[in-house]
Amino acid sequence: MNKEKASKLWKIIQEAGDYLEGQLPNHPNHPKGRNPYAHVAICVKSKFNYSYKDIPDEKYNEVLKFIEFLKQNPS
Repeated sequence: MNKEKASKLWKIIQEAGDYLEGQLPNHPNHPKGRNPYAHVAICVKSKFNYSYKDIPDEKYNEVLKFIEFLKQNPS
């Protein structure tokens, strides 16, 4: 992904993390609470098989839609 889009995407991931703060369900591996920023980044990497900055440019809008999905469906 080009540098400009990667930068915008990182800001969107951070905003999604802010939004999800305190909304993720408890998990025994995270007794002090889950990190919503890591959750979003890991979900993006898992779905697209790339780190957010390595996803092809043409998938940018698809990534944005997926992040919106994550915000509406915290898990």
